[in-house]
Amino acid sequence: MSDNTLNIYEKKAEEMTATHIIKPTDKFERTEGGFVSLDYEGEHYDRVKVVRLFPFTDADKYISIREHGNDGREIGIIEDLNAMPEETVAILKKQLDLSYFTPVIQKIFSIKDEYGYAYFHVMTDKGECKFSINMGSNAVTKLSDTRLIISDVDENRFEIRDVDALTQKERRMLDLFL
Repeated sequence: MSDNTLNIYEKKAEEMTATHIIKPTDKFERTEGGFVSLDYEGEHYDRVKVVRLFPFTDADKYISIREHGNDGREIGIIEDLNAMPEETVAILKKQLDLSYFTPVIQKIFSIKDEYGYAYFHVMTDKGECKFSINMGSNAVTKLSDTRLIISDVDENRFEIRDVDALTQKERRMLDLFL
């Protein structure tokens, strides 16, 4: 391998691992199609993806801004969303709400276990819902002793904020997952 080829690989590796900080002066806009665009360091990105790096523990800090397509290459990170201009915060929070739509389970009517799947019938803060999870996967994640995230077979997320707030009957239905 020539020195020139090696230098190209080293430069690509350096670019891939570098952290770029997006500042309040960088410009985000909502596009006509409802997407988000970004002007950053003299380059315009027609459409960007907004990703929380710590979605459950620090939702408004360390927001990754990535290219749409191009394997989601990271453009940069917003260290604190609330330090950005008000208009930018509104645009990005709306995008994050779409990406991280997570209804909160308030009541469990039933959970049935059949053929390797669990079928949930619940009431959420967004209304009544039925969904299923694959029992062989890591569909239920404990965020704390009382807080759960449940991912269904369609990759939708549901949250139980406090298992202890459920009735004893509801907690017994969840015993299989705790």
